Amino acid sequence: MLLLAGIATALATGLGAVPVWLLGESAERLRPGLWGATIGVMGVASIVGLLEPALDTGLTGTVAIGSAAGVAFLLISRRRLDRRHATVAGLTGPGVTRSVLIFGVLLVHSLPEGLAIGTAYASDTAGLSLFVILAIALQNVPEGTSVAIPMDAAGFSRTRQFWTAVATSAPQPVGALIAYALVEQIDALLPASFAFAAGAMLALVVVELAPQAFARGGRLLALAGTISGGALMVALALLVGV
Repeated sequence: MLLLAGIATALATGLGAVPVWLLGESAERLRPGLWGATIGVMGVASIVGLLEPALDTGLTGTVAIGSAAGVAFLLISRRRLDRRHATVAGLTGPGVTRSVLIFGVLLVHSLPEGLAIGTAYASDTAGLSLFVILAIALQNVPEGTSVAIPMDAAGFSRTRQFWTAVATSAPQPVGALIAYALVEQIDALLPASFAFAAGAMLALVVVELAPQAFARGGRLLALAGTISGGALMVALALLVGV
């Protein structure tokens, strides 16, 4: 059951590509709002879903170091990708580079989410595993959207968008099994890994997503999207008791 839960949360990420397909040509016009929604979701998820649990279970210094490492990872990865002009499936350009960057950040941060699933599943607290699995699955949907948006703009097929989104969450079932088997040892690692993921995600929002969303001509739509995405995640946090 734990493995199936991990696979289900990964597949939920692929669902995030569907809205991008349904919007069709409107996706370009609504892109600032979609980027804004992603900013709101990822921003709140980073703080409420990652930083706060890290601070609750770990030392402040550990969380600070983990967050700084996550920010450094994002900035270094971004610089290396900018220099190399990433090419995927014969496609190149800023959209491809942005897609690779977002994929890398989401791939890295999905492992601690998998660890959280396994740790919660092994917990004796009634209902905790269901709450954590539901929260991560719902959070994964807009993360899939954040993958599909730049891929769609770069010209990738819908099939590739879907499975690339799913692939960003591939470490989740693996992490869940590892955590369930080694829950006592993994507990000590969760604060640092959560902080690392939070730092990388917040840096992604600031240096990559926000400039794209709030470019001239789409600021109001981006602001509305950010507020909507953030409100959705706050409501989810209240619903699942995070």
